Amino acid sequence: MFALSWLAAAAALTLQDPAAAQDLRHASRALRGLDAQLQGASSALLTAQADLSSLSGLAGLADFSGLEGLSGLSALSSLSALADASIVGDFVDGTELADHPPAPWADQDPGDSLYRSARRLLNGGRYSDAAIAFADLIKRYPRSDYAPDAYYWRAFALNKTADGGNYRIARTMLKYQLANFPNAATHGDAGALLAQVQGALAKMGDPEAVAAVRAQADSATRPVSRAPGGCVNSDDDDDPRVAALNALLQMDAESAVPILKQVLARRDACSVQLRRKAVFIISQKRTPETEDILLASARNDPDQEVREQAVFWLSQVGSERAVSALDSILQSSTDEEVQKKALFALSQIQGERAGQILRAFAERASASDDAREQAIFWLGQAHNQDNAAFLRGLYARLNSDDLKEKVIFSLSQMQTPENARWLLDLAQNDREPIEMRKKALFWAAQEGGVSLPDLSGIYDRTTNEEMKEQLIFVYSQRHESEAVDKLIDIAKHETNPDLRKKAVFWLGQSQDPRARQALLDIINQ
Repeated sequence: MFALSWLAAAAALTLQDPAAAQDLRHASRALRGLDAQLQGASSALLTAQADLSSLSGLAGLADFSGLEGLSGLSALSSLSALADASIVGDFVDGTELADHPPAPWADQDPGDSLYRSARRLLNGGRYSDAAIAFADLIKRYPRSDYAPDAYYWRAFALNKTADGGNYRIARTMLKYQLANFPNAATHGDAGALLAQVQGALAKMGDPEAVAAVRAQADSATRPVSRAPGGCVNSDDDDDPRVAALNALLQMDAESAVPILKQVLARRDACSVQLRRKAVFIISQKRTPETEDILLASARNDPDQEVREQAVFWLSQVGSERAVSALDSILQSSTDEEVQKKALFALSQIQGERAGQILRAFAERASASDDAREQAIFWLGQAHNQDNAAFLRGLYARLNSDDLKEKVIFSLSQMQTPENARWLLDLAQNDREPIEMRKKALFWAAQEGGVSLPDLSGIYDRTTNEEMKEQLIFVYSQRHESEAVDKLIDIAKHETNPDLRKKAVFWLGQSQDPRARQALLDIINQ
């Protein structure tokens, strides 16, 4: 269906970052902005709808509003945290580190040529050689402008080698830089990288690293003071506590979970970023308390993003307890955005119970129409017979035109003969509002389950001019030769001059030789 093709194109455009092919860091950056980009794509579709509506017969495209259900995908913004440090060394649990040395900036510096060489090696993935080159720069030109950052880049390269001995050297390099070069450009990243290195060493049983990880993780539970310029350590891009929390969870989940619960229980203003990260970290390690902790955050955290991320990660846990937690959110939460996230989360979980909860919410008269529309949309994306039968029955019980439109659109996405026949019957039902009939006709034709003879027969039977106008547009969108035949017949024999003009217009858009001949015949009459 061309409606879905438009959606795919819009989604592709949102991800076309020219740098995305370079490495996974750029892919994660694109994902981090996906929420805003999808909203922009949705706006573009709605604008296109408004423009198209000026063309004859295109009113049926109003069902593009059904695509607003994709706002649930804003939860994907959370996926920036999936850049696992063990796969992409440029991140510590979603924290982006400096990963490429900047271009040389001091061509008169005695260490310039060595820096250029080390930079090329690092960018080329030759990490052991790059570490040696940066070490040579530090040794030969300790007062070079490049020397302070060379400590970081040597440690970065050594960390990439995933060697225990190199981790220890990297730790020494980072500690030295942090202690002696507070003005280095990479000073902020050094703390986060040190936490990552300590986490790797802690997993190997290094006593110093184990102690450092525990101390750093424990510090995350204590409120910090608000400095005149903002919160101390509030910038999560260089907060080593995040890496320490994750390292402790991987090393000793029994000790880490109580600490993470304390972090999530904090309510001071300076803990917001840390709580957002903690929600992700707890979701990555299945424990008996995982679902309960995420549910508590989804219900009680004062920060909207923390609540929404907790709901999203419940969907990734995917257990029966997670389904129960999401159901309880729908039952008790008055936050409509959180409800929408819960609906999306349930749509991502395979299982009959998740579908039952979505269907129950779609029927809930006390819920907002916007939230119910989301439920209806996601039911349509599941493509199963139970959902289709439910939506066909739900239509007759609805009083809202917007909800009815969503049902029509969702059924059209399932592409079954039963749905196509239901849509066609709705289109021919004189008791239904004309706009609903037109929408049902449009999507029945697009769905592909309705034959051209069926559509032609409707034109001959109906006396409603708006329905005939819609049918002319529908014929223009079909590729069968019989569709051109029907347009020619209308252009030549329809008694209503306005309808004849519309048929002629669409024949003019056809590439079929018979259409051109028919137009010549009409001209020469």
